[in-house]
Amino acid sequence: MENLTQLLQIVLATSVIYVWIFRFHNVITEFKAFGLSDVTRNFVGASKIALSTLLIAGVWNPSLVFYSAILMGCFMISAQYFHFKIKNTFIKHLPSLILLTLCVFITLFAFTENISNPS
Repeated sequence: MENLTQLLQIVLATSVIYVWIFRFHNVITEFKAFGLSDVTRNFVGASKIALSTLLIAGVWNPSLVFYSAILMGCFMISAQYFHFKIKNTFIKHLPSLILLTLCVFITLFAFTENISNPS
């Protein structure tokens, strides 16, 4: 189970990094559609890349995973809210919904690990 969670951490982190670095033109378009400022977009991007880095580092230092996954999940919930707000199609909701599901799974696993193995 631990290996699966580590794999999901890497999948989540690399997906977010890929979108925010290599698909940035899509991010710009979406944030304009959402009516959010460039400052907000840049804050969200920097935060998501930092959280992704922490999730990858969490493979070697599991204490970083719980809060990183929770915060990333909050960003994914926000993405769902804005997709609903502008009435996007379900296919536009799907990427952040999948990543939200990964965040929930990773958070639950990290939480149960912290309870069973307190530091």
